[in-house]
Amino acid sequence: MTHGLHKHTYHCMLLCMRTTIDINDELMRHAKKKAADDGVPLRDVVEDALRRYLSEKPAATGYKLKWTTESGELMPGVDLDDRDSLFDLMDGIKK
Repeated sequence: MTHGLHKHTYHCMLLCMRTTIDINDELMRHAKKKAADDGVPLRDVVEDALRRYLSEKPAATGYKLKWTTESGELMPGVDLDDRDSLFDLMDGIKK
């Protein structure tokens, strides 16, 4: 019988982890009140909140690239196929 009890206890330990965390006092009061109002254990409130938080998709930043084009001609001496000389020209290095 003890062997079966140990096996059951070991199995339960794998399914549930006991953890200690620091939570803001006011936040904990709100969580306890929510649990009491709903008639559920505090653990259920915390697990539900954590599941919701972890399942949220990151909010879109709302950034949209605005591409504009300009008409014109290349400056004398600019060769867009020569990256190094283009950078030198942009940095003011004359060769």
